[in-house]
Amino acid sequence: MSGPRPPVGERLINAVPLARTLGLEVVEAGPDRAVVVLPDRPAHHNHLGGPHAGAAFTLAESASGAVVLAAFGHLLDRAVPLAVRAEIAYHRFATGELVATAELGRPAAEVETELDGGTRPEFPVRITITRADGAATASMTVVWTLRPGAPPAAAPGGGGEADAPG
Repeated sequence: MSGPRPPVGERLINAVPLARTLGLEVVEAGPDRAVVVLPDRPAHHNHLGGPHAGAAFTLAESASGAVVLAAFGHLLDRAVPLAVRAEIAYHRFATGELVATAELGRPAAEVETELDGGTRPEFPVRITITRADGAATASMTVVWTLRPGAPPAAAPGGGGEADAPG
């Protein structure tokens, strides 16, 4: 799958070095849904010859980030999106190229209203990972929050959500 990358996809790929390393491709990114592709590369395979579970997790988490960025990117000057927790279930053996489809689990306007009210809203993003034949190989839910305040300056060697609530 190749074609013009949506602006949100460009921002995500530029901001997340691991997404670039895996060659993830954001093919759709809107405020309700995002679609991201993991190409089939032998360097990312597991002992069975399919995509490694870590690569599949990163694919799904990146798809969730794309929909969050599309839905709440206009708030980045006053709120930082952070992944709070994630749960993944593997259903079938994954082979070849994988596609993750992420869907925002709450209306964006509702989340923004909570943020405007002074709270730190949490909201789920549900992701389905499919292989080329359309079979779902995994499902994942990532719960995100919007932390009020301006984003911190990028730290050298940064990564992860060290400021996630817990």
